[in-house]
Amino acid sequence: MRDFRELIEDNGVHVFDGAIGTRLYEKGIYINRNYDEVNLTAPELVLEVHQEYVRAGAEIIETNTYGATRHKLQLFGLEGKLREINIQAARIARKAAGDKVFVAGAIGPLGLRIEPYGPTSYDEAKEMFKEQAEALLEGGVDLFVIETFSDLSEVQQAIRAVKEICDLPIVAQMTIQTDGKTVFGADAKLIALKLEEFGADVIGLNCGVGPTHILSGIEQMREVTEKKLSAQPNAGLPRDIQGRQFYMCSPEYMSKFAKRFAKAGASFIGGCCGTTPKHIKMICDVVRSLSPRVQKFYIRRDDKPKVEELAPPDVQVVPPEERSKWAAKIARGEFVTSVEVLPPKGIDASKTLESIRLLVEAGVDAVNIPDGPRAQTRMSALAMAVLVQQQVGIEAVLHYCCRDRNLLGMMSDLLGAAALGVNNLLIITGDPPKMGPYPDATAVFDIDSIGLTNMVNKLNHGLDLGNNPIGKPTRFSIGVGVNPGAINLDEEIRRFEWKVEAGAEYAITQPVYDTKQLRDFLRRIEHCRIPIIAGIFPLVSYRNAEFMHNEVPGVNVTPEILERMRKASEISKEAAREEGLRIARESLMEIRDLIQGVQVSAPFGNVKYALQVFEVLDEFKARQAVVEAK
Repeated sequence: MRDFRELIEDNGVHVFDGAIGTRLYEKGIYINRNYDEVNLTAPELVLEVHQEYVRAGAEIIETNTYGATRHKLQLFGLEGKLREINIQAARIARKAAGDKVFVAGAIGPLGLRIEPYGPTSYDEAKEMFKEQAEALLEGGVDLFVIETFSDLSEVQQAIRAVKEICDLPIVAQMTIQTDGKTVFGADAKLIALKLEEFGADVIGLNCGVGPTHILSGIEQMREVTEKKLSAQPNAGLPRDIQGRQFYMCSPEYMSKFAKRFAKAGASFIGGCCGTTPKHIKMICDVVRSLSPRVQKFYIRRDDKPKVEELAPPDVQVVPPEERSKWAAKIARGEFVTSVEVLPPKGIDASKTLESIRLLVEAGVDAVNIPDGPRAQTRMSALAMAVLVQQQVGIEAVLHYCCRDRNLLGMMSDLLGAAALGVNNLLIITGDPPKMGPYPDATAVFDIDSIGLTNMVNKLNHGLDLGNNPIGKPTRFSIGVGVNPGAINLDEEIRRFEWKVEAGAEYAITQPVYDTKQLRDFLRRIEHCRIPIIAGIFPLVSYRNAEFMHNEVPGVNVTPEILERMRKASEISKEAAREEGLRIARESLMEIRDLIQGVQVSAPFGNVKYALQVFEVLDEFKARQAVVEAK
C-alpha cells in the first residue's frame, strides 16, 4: 500500500467518499439505532456501503466510526465495546478498500463541552480521543480524518491524541454555519491558521451547510495558508419529508462545485451528510478531468535525469529556428500572427479551407486548429491541420489535448503528425466532456498538458515515452496554454513553471480583455518567461460577452467592457460587432509591447472579422517608427 503522504505531496485532486450514515439510513438502519454498533451487528451492510463508494471512484474511504468515542457510545450502553467497534470498522473498510484505496480513521467531536466552555479538561478530552485512535490504528487505518468540529480547542486535543500514538497523516476539518463561522465564532481564515498551527497535514471544512458556503470558506482559507485543503460539504441542508430527512443537492449540482473547489485550491474533495455514491461518481468524473492520475510521474523531475542527458548520442536535435517558419520567427524574436479557426462539424472542409485562404492573402503566419474545444464533436484537428497545409499552403498550429487518447494513442498521433509535416503544437489538457453535448463520454486524461509537454520534448530528442530511441527525432515547436486570469493564480504559475521545465518554447494565453491582469501576470512569470502570444477574441454581442465571462474558464471580461457591449447591443447587432472589434483592437494595442505574437479567434468562423483586428498592428508600427526617429 502506498503512503498517503504521496497524495498530499503530489499536485493532483483526490476524492473522499460520501456519507456512510445516509446510505445506512437508506438501507433501513433508522435514526434510533447507534450507527457505530452496526459495524458489529451488520458488518456486511457497512462493507456494502464502503464498496459502493469504492466502485464510484473514491480514493479514500472513512471508517464508520464518527461517533465511536466513549461518551457517545455510553449514551447507548456501548462504551464497553469501544475498542471492538473501532477495530472492526477499520477492518471492514480495509476489506472494501483493498490495496489501492486509502482507509481513513474517522473521529468526530466528543459531544461534550470542554474547557473553557465546559467541565471536561483538555487532557481528559485528549485521552478520550486517544482511546478511539489507538483502536483504529490497531485496525489498520492509513490516516486519520478528524472532522465536523466546531470548537478549535477540542479539535486541538484530537490532533494531540493522534500525534501521541503515531505519525500517520491527519486531515482536520471544521464545520461552519451559513454566516461562514463556527458556532464559537471562528471564521475560515482563523480555522486555517489554527489547524496549521496544531500540526494537521491537510486542513479543510466539512458538513454544516451546502457547497456554496464551504466554497467561500475554502477560498478564504487559501488566502492565509499553503497547506493542502479539503472540502466535504453536505448535499445541501436537509428537509424533513414525512418524517425522513432528504438532502436536496443533486449529483450534478455537487459535481459542478467539485470543479469550483479544485479551482479554489482544494486538493481533497468529497461529501458529507446526504452525499451518495451517485454524487461521488460524478465528483470523480469532474476531478479526473482536472487531475490526471499519472501527472506526478511527469511533473516531478528533481530525482530524474533531464531529457537532454537521456538522448542517444547520435541524435541531432533540430534547433527551433529550423523546425518551421512559425518556430523560426519566434526564435528570432519576431512578432507572429495567427487566427484560430474551428474544424468543420462534418466531413466537408471546403468552406473552412476557403476562409483560411484569406489568411494567406493577408500575410498571417499560421492558422490555429483547436482540438475539440468545449468537448464538441468536430473533424479531427490533426486531419484538418494536414488539409490546411497541403491544400492552402499556410502553416497550422495544431492544438492537441489529453482528453480523448491514452498514452499509446497520443504517441501514435504525434509520430504521425511529425511524418505528415505538422510541426507546430499547442499542448493543452482539454475541456472535460461535461462541458459538451455528450456529458457521459469517458475522458481519458492519462496525463495532463505538463506530461504531454514532457513527452513531446522527448520525441524531439529521439526518445519515446519509455526513453527508447525512435531514430530520427521529431521537430515539434512546443507551445502551451497559460491562463493569466486563473482563479488560483499561484497554482497556475506553478504549472507554468513546470511546463517550461518540461520543454515548452512559447505560450498562448486565454482571450485577454483585462490588460492590467495580463501585465501583472507577466511580471510574476518573468523568472521563467518564454515568448508569450496573446489570445484575442473579438466580441460580437453583449450575450457573447456574458458567455465569455461566465462560461469560458479563465476568461475575465471587465465590467467596463461588459457595459460597453451592453450599450452597443441595445443599438443594433452591427453596432455591437463594431464595438467588439474596437475593444479587441484597443486590447491588442495596450499589450503589443508585452507580447511576441497574437492569436485572434474567428467568432462563429468569421475570418474576415478576425482579420480586421490585425489592422491596428500597422498603426503600432507607425507609432514605433516615430518614437525611434525621435
